[in-house]
Amino acid sequence: MNLLLIEDDPKIALFVVKGLQRAGYAVEHAADGEAGLRLALEGDHGLLIVDLMLPGLDGMEIIRRFREHGRSTPILILSAKSVVEDRVEGLQAGADDYLVKPFSFAELLARVEARTRRYDGLAAPQELCVANLRVDLLRNKVFRGETEIELQPLEYILLVYLMRQTGRVVSKDTILQQVWEYNAGAHTNVVEARIYKLRDKVDRDFEPKLIHTVRGAGYALEIKG
Repeated sequence: MNLLLIEDDPKIALFVVKGLQRAGYAVEHAADGEAGLRLALEGDHGLLIVDLMLPGLDGMEIIRRFREHGRSTPILILSAKSVVEDRVEGLQAGADDYLVKPFSFAELLARVEARTRRYDGLAAPQELCVANLRVDLLRNKVFRGETEIELQPLEYILLVYLMRQTGRVVSKDTILQQVWEYNAGAHTNVVEARIYKLRDKVDRDFEPKLIHTVRGAGYALEIKG
């Protein structure tokens, strides 16, 4: 599926484009409002990701003009504007979702997947399951069997990311890029600490053990044996 990113910050744009391409999407990028609106109207995209503060036309104007042309493509706003009034204005202008900067790529990807599946007429997944580990994506709740597990927000995002990669080995650097906020300045030892805490909550008192360290390579969430 082809996506369009309208974002003037080159670092954020590179971060988002590379991440979405790794996830299997084709991504066009426009760095200003006028080019973004032109590409949006000329192209056939499954989703528009639009910053609000852009040179030329701002994001709100892009959304309004796009909708005035009768286009129904889902729109996700990606903006540093975080007050409720800005979110309401964006949704009233015709956007379908609003994600505040700074953000984790894992959350961005989850929102992209949900919007593109609905646009394709497919139901978005409501839960992730590996063995007796279950994540309710609608309520943001985690269970091992019938036991509910309380996770901190970043632990939850990390677990969802690992479950989406079930059976794959992911490196500390990849986890850092995909889960932490794009400008967090975190290091791989932070990943180790978070994995330790997550494993303590999700695995320590339960069977089978699911979060495994792959020495020299990273981590994998999978059923072994």
